[in-house]
Amino acid sequence: MDIQIGDKLRLKKQHPCGSYEWEVLRVGIDFRLKCQGCGHQVMLPRKQVERSIKQIIKQ
Repeated sequence: MDIQIGDKLRLKKQHPCGSYEWEVLRVGIDFRLKCQGCGHQVMLPRKQVERSIKQIIKQ
C-alpha cells in the first residue's frame, strides 16, 4: 500500500469518540495515527493498520 505522511485513513472500526478518520503522522514498521475527532495519537503495527483500512484519502 502507498500510504504517505499527511494522508487521511478511514478505518473499519470507529474510535471511542465516534470518529472513523485518522491522519498519518509517521510511516515505517509502525504507523503513528492521530484521531480526527479527539486528537488522540496511537502507534500501531503496519500489518494491523493495513488490515483495518477501509479507504485512503490522499493529501
